[in-house]
Formats: sequence, structure tokens, C-alpha cells
Amino acid sequence: MAICIRRALSLRSLLFLRAPRHFNNLSPFSHLVSSHSARAASSLGFRGGFDRLGSDFLFGNRRGFAKGRKSKNENDGDTVQVVPDIGPTVKSTATSQMEAAIAALARELSKLRTGRASAGMLDHIVVETGGSKIPLNHVAVVSVLDVQTLSVTPYDPNALKAVEHAILSSPLGLNPTPDGQRIIAAIPPLTKENMQALCKVVAKSAEVVKQSIRRARQKAFDSIKKAASNIPKDDVKRLEKEVDDMTKRFVKSADDMCKAKEKEITGN
Repeated sequence: MAICIRRALSLRSLLFLRAPRHFNNLSPFSHLVSSHSARAASSLGFRGGFDRLGSDFLFGNRRGFAKGRKSKNENDGDTVQVVPDIGPTVKSTATSQMEAAIAALARELSKLRTGRASAGMLDHIVVETGGSKIPLNHVAVVSVLDVQTLSVTPYDPNALKAVEHAILSSPLGLNPTPDGQRIIAAIPPLTKENMQALCKVVAKSAEVVKQSIRRARQKAFDSIKKAASNIPKDDVKRLEKEVDDMTKRFVKSADDMCKAKEKEITGN
């Protein structure tokens, strides 16, 4: 009789737990009651039903957790992107390249003979002495005697012949003559044909240096384009304008140098 009453009470507890309205109020300790009821249900032949009930409860909880909002990392929105300032580097590189082009132009123009004597007109001449090649202005002092005469005095008198040969072999067309421990180089007047030929050389040199300046500009623009995705558009436009202005200044400088040289050649 006692056994029958205990089984009846266990069955009643099981049916009570199976009621849906009770699942929302289950405490964290309900699994203890469930395990006790499971043993009771098993003894009464309700194993399958209780297992299904327990799995529904577990899966129901899992679905509830799955629907919850995923926590957001507050630091994700606070990342500060560092924008590189390439302006100084781009402008510095372009400036050095353009200055090198202007320096090369100055050297080329100094090689051209004009109708007037100039101490710098012999700077490009190289003297071979003692098995070494040395610029003439490192082995001798060049001075202007008058508008059409140069004086060249070697530091070492033994280098007189080597200096004379270097001046004679230069493209200036000079005919130096020894005068004691110095050399006298007369600058013959230019003919009209010589002037025209020299002016063409000047114009060609000007075009070459302008191309070098424009290549430096294009390299700067390429560098800006590569970094454009990380730079504000206003900064890109400003930097391009600064490079353009720089290019114009150097081109104008080259033009001014060539015009001055042409004036020196023609005497006008």
C-alpha cells in the first residue's frame, strides 16, 4: 500500500513539472527536482516523455541565449587612424632633383665660349697630371687680364705643360701660349655663325633641363597618388598645387639662365 501511494505522488509531481506554465518560473535548482522526477518517471514508464520535456527545456534555453545581443567592443569605434604627412618628404625630394637639374645646366652653360673673357669658363676643363685627372681650377689660378684675355698660373710650375695641353684640347677653341710660369689664353671674337650655333646649344640645354624638372614633378605626383587614399582630398590638391608652383619657379630659373647666356654670347 505504501509503495502504491509513493508511486502516485511521484506521478503527480511529474505531471506538475510537465505543465508549460511552470517552466518560466524554474529556479536554478530545478535540475535537482528534475533529476528526482526523472527517476520517478522512469520507474513508471514515462522515460521517453520526460526526456523530450527535458530536451525542450534545454534547447529552449539555448535558443534564448542565441537571440541575445552580442556585446559590442567599445574600443572598435575609438580607433584613431594616423594620416601620414608626406608633404615635406615629397617637396624635399622634388626640390633636390630640380636643383640638381639647374646645377647641371649651369655647368653646361659655363662650357660655352662667349666673346668676353670669364674666369669660370675654364672650370669644366680637366687636367691630367701625376696619373690623376683634376679640375683645372684645383691646379691653377685663373684670372681675367682684360675682356678678351685670360691668365692661367699653375700652383706647380711642373704642371704648366699639362695645363696648356688641357686648355688646347678643350672644346672652347682657345690657343694658349706659355708666358714664363703662366699661360695666356686670348679669347677670339665670335663670328655670327659661331653665335648662332652657340645659341642653339643653349636652347637645347634649356629643353633638356626643363624635361628633368618635369620628370621630378611627375615623380612627386606619383608619390602623392600612391598615398592619396590616406590623405584628405583638400590636402592632396594643396600638395599638388605646391609642387606645380615649385616646378614653374625652377622652369623660370632655367629660362632666365639661358636668356642671360644668349645675351652674353650675342653681346645684345
